Amino acid sequence: MSGFADSFQLKWHGQVVVVTPAADVESMRWDLIDQAAQIVMEPIAQQSVPMVIFDLSEVNYFGSVFLALLLRCHKLAKSRGGELVLSGASKMATELLRITALDTLWAMYDTKAEALAALDG
Repeated sequence: MSGFADSFQLKWHGQVVVVTPAADVESMRWDLIDQAAQIVMEPIAQQSVPMVIFDLSEVNYFGSVFLALLLRCHKLAKSRGGELVLSGASKMATELLRITALDTLWAMYDTKAEALAALDG
């Protein structure tokens, strides 16, 4: 996965950070997980009460490496009294989250706008 820092777009919407992974996270290698975690978790760590949306609309499918990253971000956000939610998950991604029972860990929204409304409200 070359140009790996480009694989995540981070945008602020008020107090909420939206993390949008590119489709190539499907092929993220395990040895890059720490680099990915540093890039994605930095803004989460800087917030006193982090509110995070992972917008999965660009991703069709992902594996255990990306799930590990989601879990790390979730743990950090929760430890600081924050919340991590998902939006725009494909049918395949939703099924993976259901099979792993992770759909019970995170609120899931069809769109980023719905997720933003939920976290801002």
